[in-house]
Amino acid sequence: MPRKRPFSAKQKKKQLQDKRERKRQGFQDGVRSSSNSRSGSHDRHEDHTDTSDSESFSLQVRKINQQPQVRKPGEPGYNPNRYRLHFERESREEVERRKKIAREKILEPAPEAEMEVDIEDVYKPGSALDFPKRPLWNYQMTKEQLLAQEEKCFREYLENIYATFQPSQLSYFEHNLETWRQLWRVLEMSDIVLLITDIRHPVINFSPALYDFVTKQMKKNLILVLNKIDLAPPSLVVAWKYYFKCRFPEVHVVCFTSYPQQDQDPSAVFKKRRKRRKGWSTAMGPDQLLSACESITAGKVDLSSWKEKIERDAASAHLPLEDSEEEEDDDEGAAVLVEHQTDVAMEAGEPSQELYKDGVLTVGCVGFPNVGKSSLINGLVGHKVVSVSRTPGHTKYFQTYFLTPTVKLCDCPGLIFPSLVDRQQQILAGIYPISQIQEPYTSVGYLAVRIPIQALLKLRHPDTELGKPEPPWCAWDICEAWAEKRGYKTAKGARNDVYRAANSLLRLAVDGRLCACMRPPGYTAHKATWERHPETTEISALQEAHRQDGKHSSGEEEEEEDEISSSGEEEDEEKDRDADEEGEEEEPLTAPKSGPSLPIPSRRGKFAGQNLFALLGEDEC
Repeated sequence: MPRKRPFSAKQKKKQLQDKRERKRQGFQDGVRSSSNSRSGSHDRHEDHTDTSDSESFSLQVRKINQQPQVRKPGEPGYNPNRYRLHFERESREEVERRKKIAREKILEPAPEAEMEVDIEDVYKPGSALDFPKRPLWNYQMTKEQLLAQEEKCFREYLENIYATFQPSQLSYFEHNLETWRQLWRVLEMSDIVLLITDIRHPVINFSPALYDFVTKQMKKNLILVLNKIDLAPPSLVVAWKYYFKCRFPEVHVVCFTSYPQQDQDPSAVFKKRRKRRKGWSTAMGPDQLLSACESITAGKVDLSSWKEKIERDAASAHLPLEDSEEEEDDDEGAAVLVEHQTDVAMEAGEPSQELYKDGVLTVGCVGFPNVGKSSLINGLVGHKVVSVSRTPGHTKYFQTYFLTPTVKLCDCPGLIFPSLVDRQQQILAGIYPISQIQEPYTSVGYLAVRIPIQALLKLRHPDTELGKPEPPWCAWDICEAWAEKRGYKTAKGARNDVYRAANSLLRLAVDGRLCACMRPPGYTAHKATWERHPETTEISALQEAHRQDGKHSSGEEEEEEDEISSSGEEEDEEKDRDADEEGEEEEPLTAPKSGPSLPIPSRRGKFAGQNLFALLGEDEC
């Protein structure tokens, strides 16, 4: 056995530094990391997966939502980061430049007309702002040849975009080929495609390229779902509905909300809500979606079971809490198995040309991250069957669920299409994980010029002097004032933690507690007309009826509202924590029927609604 060479501490340090650098480069550099994350890439020795080392094209990519490498039983080489969000990496100089602007630029309220957005300005129909299509293939091709062809086409797709537009012009968009493959499979297997958008910014979520591909090339029907309509005024909902109907005549428009809010008071920003299990049964819009599907299928599929389910859910929403929970348990017991689809999305399977195969209607749910695709499925089913979260990219791969024996739903991971929209607007739309934003202050400033954050949050300027007028605000001042109000302090020096405060404000915006809505072109000039529109009255009455139903069915446990004190003290169960949490929280344990009154720990092991330090005596503090 040969003698080992001496290895000094200096050499060991150099070896670790080189190893870290190689790992860092593997996470950052090129489109290669966005398209070679397949579990079988090691077996192929990555012969055909290097899509960034080309001399003609190189791109810095940042991967979001890294997961620990955990090998699952029976799955050698399983990669949990296979479907991570991949965005273009911004330079440190650009981040520092925006920080400086946030400190210096004085915020001036923007006129309402500036919030009007035309889809022509966002997507430029007919330009390079398309989405990657699955290339043609045949059965004589091997799996490696097919994958190599797909990766080559994807590289050419990116080259075309960056050759036409400057990176500074482009929005964030998905650079991970694995996630686009999920979309291909969902479109191929769906009879009807649901394109789900957030009513606050629907033109960002609606890709004309996808509309043209589904309706003209695939010859399938597309239903546009305006989701979360409880976050926008009824007149604005109607205006967007007619805008899309006029611009895209082949689209069917449906209004939906998975969990109607019980108030729209601007002061509700100081109240935090906790959703309960039964909230899914109060979803608003399943009957409209059923009507749209019935008009499309024209009797070719028996949808009577779906109609009966909607009637059962509506009846159970008015039952007492105990009876409704028993019925909900019965429905969950009778539910059909959820099918998790992974590698089938990449199989060389020919797209099915047969609609309504075996008498089953397959409805595919596609859209941007955080628009409520999984929540819509839960709202249609009536209880939670698909995991949901505020974190973009939570759904990693598409999965199917049988709503009834003749209706199958398919949930697709969120995909961000390339556009020319402002990146700060995209962050407010919730497509970027807030906890991983490098520079959140510019987005706060973008929001502050569109809604009066200072007045809604009752902020005090950090440089205000007694007896003198209030100084002008900048984005940094708003973050610092919010940090002071909430008591956010840094660990070292106990200075105001403006970064955490900025993230907190962005979470309030994403959650709809600070709500800024886009307007269709001409809305401001004809606002009074839209407010008098007959459908505005109908939607307003429908929203109010569902709010009353929610209050009636909730009892004492459905929703909790805790006031945030003006001094900045908050409860332990805070929604805008730095760590992203699940969208639906667990129910607290019930109190014992006898014995002394003690604080009841929740299932997360925390004392709900109690100050932990108040449990100690003075001597113990």
